[in-house]
This record gives sequence, C-alpha cells and structure tokens, in this order.
Amino acid sequence: MTFTTGEADLRKENISKIVTGFALANYKMKSLCMVQSSAAWKETYFQETAADLTNSASAVEGVPRLAGFPLGEVSWTEHSKRHKKHGMEGVISYEDKRTNDIDVISRTLLRIGRAIAKSVDADIWDTISENRTGSLTNKVTITAGYEWDSNTIANRDPIKDILHAIRLIQDDNYDAFNGGHLLLSPTDFQNMLGNANIRNAGEFWTSDVTKNGKVGRICGLPIIVDKNITADWAAVVIAKEACTWKSVVGLTVQTIEDPGIKTTIRAWEIGVAQLKNPEAVCLISNTQK
Repeated sequence: MTFTTGEADLRKENISKIVTGFALANYKMKSLCMVQSSAAWKETYFQETAADLTNSASAVEGVPRLAGFPLGEVSWTEHSKRHKKHGMEGVISYEDKRTNDIDVISRTLLRIGRAIAKSVDADIWDTISENRTGSLTNKVTITAGYEWDSNTIANRDPIKDILHAIRLIQDDNYDAFNGGHLLLSPTDFQNMLGNANIRNAGEFWTSDVTKNGKVGRICGLPIIVDKNITADWAAVVIAKEACTWKSVVGLTVQTIEDPGIKTTIRAWEIGVAQLKNPEAVCLISNTQK
C-alpha cells in the first residue's frame, strides 16, 4: 500500500515510536526485571523458602555408619496476582495542533510516555519492597539516631548499611556483585552523597554509569535513583534474579484522528510484577526517627 506524506497512517507510526522512545528512556525499575510474555489474566508463581535445610530428628553432620540420611525437604509458597492495565491518553484540538506557540503534540507524547513508565515502575517498586510491610527476609533497620540524615553527623554511615545489605544477600548464596543494584529515592541519594566518607573515598563512589536512572556506583553497585522509591527507604536488588515482569501487552500506542476537531493519543501497557526470589533483595530502612 502506498501512502502520501500527510496521511494519518504515517503519523500513527511516527507517534507510536516517539511515545515508546520516551517511555523506554524513563523505565528504571523495569530494567531490573526479567521480562516474560503471558497470555493469562491471573498469574500463579512460587517463592522458594530461604531457610537452609535442616532435620529436627537428626543432624546433617556426623551421620553414623550404615545409618539412613536425614531428610531435607524444600518448600515453596504459592502466590497469585492479576495483571494490571496502565493507561493514559491526551486530546489535542485541531486548532491547538495547528496554531499553538507550544508544540502540544510533542509535549503530550513525552508526558504520556513518562506517565506509563512511572506507573509501571511504581508497581514494580511496590512488589520488590513488598510494600515496605516488613515481610521480606532480608532487611537492614538503621538504629534511631544513626540515619543517613541524622542530626549527629558523626553517626551517619551509609557505607556500613549498604555493605550490611550486600552481606545479607550473599548469606543467602546470591552474588550481589553480579547484577546487584542500589535503589535510592532522590532524597536518600542526596543524603548519601552528602556524606563526607563517600565524597572523600573514591574506592566507594564512582560516576561511570548514566543510563535508565543509573547515576554512579557505590560499593561496587550501580545506583538507580527513582522518584517512585519511597523516601527513607533503599534496597539492594539483583537484576533479572529477584523480580519478573509478566507482560500481556507491551507498551502500545494508538492515534485516533477526528478530522477538523481533535487528535487523541492513547497509550497502554498490561502486565504484573512478581517477586520470585525475595532473598535477592535487601531493604534498608532509614525511618527510625
């Protein structure tokens, strides 16, 4: 089929690419997930119990000669979640499109792409952190008076807290330095970089990554700063290991033309985040004031 320059089909394709491009540049948490397609509305998955295998009747060490071996049973917890639709649309009048001093089309495209990315990333953060309810196995709780913004400057020690989180993950036999990331809110990124120990210690802090929210490294971990991350909370997360994004419909964009009246730009995405390996996450709570 042949199109001329001004036909709507060409504009639809161009707009779709622009919105998708804006969204991809803004996804931060989603970049941490293993992305898998799905054709179901309800997703069931299993979380493996983190505790080491033991046997209450007999010890693993010191099995007598000719004796039977102690039995170790792995257990899993079943979880189910339903998919969510993330959507946004913008309407631009024919007159605004043709005569406004502001490029309303490009601004609408950018804001729609950003809205979808923000909504998806917020859902992923809530899943990774289990809504900060305290149900995660690994958690570093900073003692009151020792927060990263403590009134007593000498008590602030983010390096110790980050290393503690790394150790807890490694205690569960995950390698935090293979795909591990540090997630921070803008507030806690400020508190961390404002710490003299980090500013003055090059071996702990570098600024060599700047993609999808990554703004540097601390203790060997790339840092992701995202407004979706709750202030006074941080997390060490192993990308592609801890969380999976099950996708029914990837980011989709549709342009609806009402000639002479308006243009509607609609975008949506359907999926759900799953925390499949919670031991590959460690929360840091800075909320003890």
